[in-house]
Amino acid sequence: MKTSRVSFAAALAAGTVLVLSGTAFAHVSVQPGDAVKGGYATINFKVPNERDNASTTQLEVNFPIDQPLTSVMPQDIPGWTVTVEKSKLDKPLTVHGKQVNEAVTKVTWSGGKIEPGKFQQFPVAVGKLPDNADQMVFKAIQTYDNNEVVRWIEEAKEGAAEPQNPAPVLKLTAAKAAATDDHHDDKGAAAPADKGHDEATGKTSDTTARALGVAGIVIGLGGVAFGVASRRRAS
Repeated sequence: MKTSRVSFAAALAAGTVLVLSGTAFAHVSVQPGDAVKGGYATINFKVPNERDNASTTQLEVNFPIDQPLTSVMPQDIPGWTVTVEKSKLDKPLTVHGKQVNEAVTKVTWSGGKIEPGKFQQFPVAVGKLPDNADQMVFKAIQTYDNNEVVRWIEEAKEGAAEPQNPAPVLKLTAAKAAATDDHHDDKGAAAPADKGHDEATGKTSDTTARALGVAGIVIGLGGVAFGVASRRRAS
């Protein structure tokens, strides 16, 4: 009886963990969750299906107008149709020496299907990312084939719990400084100590190889002599 109660309690606890895990992670997100400021990146909008009796048939992602991206290129996904919408900018941008008057503000995927228990990733190449911000918020709208609409548009507040329908967030990080090699001088040439070490290592390896070669020859000759002696004894 005690064993049955323990087993039931363990099963209940495991089920609770799975339910809570599903609730915490089953929302539209950006993968990977970070990119370098001022650069270009390929990001994926990961969309899980949260319903057991309906399929996701459309995803709408809104790009922040106050952080305009002049380059947004969705990757083709079999079975899905993608639509890219642009809007005019109040203040034109200069990119690669050219003036840009509009930017992408919305990308919509439709016509496909994400069945229950599955997820789909929607890849997009974006840039140039802002260099004066720490994150970008992409408000997304997920539509099911039973006409249910879930709006992933709530922005998380510092120090507060995660909202029920959080908007996908891309963290922007500073570029990492290039690592320097301690074994090279300022001109990029190898230090003399390293060169000497390499030469010494090469000489040692060569000497060892020669010694092994000589030993092999000696052993081979010994084997031949032993064979000849054996034949003579047999005769």
